[in-house]
Amino acid sequence: MGRGMLTTADPHRATEPVLTTTVAREYVHRAALSEVLMTGWNKLGRDSFVATAQWPRGHSFYTPEHGLHDPLLLCETIRQASTLLAHVGYHIPLGHHLTWSRLQYTLVPEAMRIGKTPADIQLHVVCSDIRYHRSIPVTMSMHMEATRDGVPFATAGVRFAGHSPAVYKRLRAGRGEVEEVFAKAPQPPEPVSRSAVGRLRKQDIVLAPTSERGRWQLRVDTSHPVLFDHALDHVPGMLLLESVRQAAHAMEPGRATALLPTSMDVSFNRYIEFDEPCWIEAGPAPTTASSAGTRSTIRVNAVQKGFSAFHASAELADAAWI
Repeated sequence: MGRGMLTTADPHRATEPVLTTTVAREYVHRAALSEVLMTGWNKLGRDSFVATAQWPRGHSFYTPEHGLHDPLLLCETIRQASTLLAHVGYHIPLGHHLTWSRLQYTLVPEAMRIGKTPADIQLHVVCSDIRYHRSIPVTMSMHMEATRDGVPFATAGVRFAGHSPAVYKRLRAGRGEVEEVFAKAPQPPEPVSRSAVGRLRKQDIVLAPTSERGRWQLRVDTSHPVLFDHALDHVPGMLLLESVRQAAHAMEPGRATALLPTSMDVSFNRYIEFDEPCWIEAGPAPTTASSAGTRSTIRVNAVQKGFSAFHASAELADAAWI
């Protein structure tokens, strides 16, 4: 049963309010309590669950635009939900490392409108393609349908692997000492301009300029309080998703309004390391007219040491048209 909802079975106290809290931060791999979005979970069947989350009306990094929640807040919710259910639903130990290999989502942008209270989100989750080792899953997929006030607004899929500390240390080949690797991460290069990527704060910019159009160096600032909420030994997936959004902005210089990533299809192929430059390469971003306004599509590769470490295709909507 879920751990986020506290209710009373005493009929004489049935009028008392339901008390809601967030899940334990350890279940979603967060250090800051303020960054925990998940509020509860319940098991519905052998491999089906419902997980609940709440989105704040404002966030320091996933900032609202034109009265709309940031779609990457959905991605962070997917990340937290998959991590939570891996631990509480399948008993993957807290010390294990969980690694994404695929992420897909699509959402209805009009449903991201900010209300007068925080948004309560339900994720209906079905797990499949589970491979076990000694009764612990080592790979699995999750399909999610998100609802808000009972109305569906997004679908998502994620596939990830779980590694024990010993396996992860072998897999990382000398880079598995997290605190040591994190402490040695180099200082980030100077960023592109704020206006180029639609960000107001320097620390939120994840691209650095190069001399080539459609190509940037990935800017990894390990002091960022949200993207690096705790020590890591490689670049986190949420930073890479942000690079897709910022690359789309940078492909359209002079854009005055924000682009909201309404869908993504992402493959994580290799760990991206701190001590080697990583290049973000964006393909053409043609636009098509639609009833909702102008949409952009973009294809992004993250290349490190000559290998494609990350690939994404995304559709983005102009926030001013929603």
